[in-house]
Amino acid sequence: MKMRKETKASAKNNAEYSFRRGYMQLAQRDVPKLREQLMRELRITTPNAWAARVYGRTEPRVSEAQAIENIFAEYGITDVWGLE
Repeated sequence: MKMRKETKASAKNNAEYSFRRGYMQLAQRDVPKLREQLMRELRITTPNAWAARVYGRTEPRVSEAQAIENIFAEYGITDVWGLE
């Protein structure tokens, strides 16, 4: 049986870069608006790219991390980073 080699393409969820913790703190009524804001700011166009960002599979640039924190701050959320 051939074992699959671990590569960058098979990235795993990374709590350090995930903003799921902040996303889960949102009121349901704010989810679509925040998602739209983040997708526009991060230039995300596909559901797969969105999931990669939420779960930290894609490392944000410093400017993107600041933008993410600023957008969440508009909703009163300051504890943004992490999976849980």
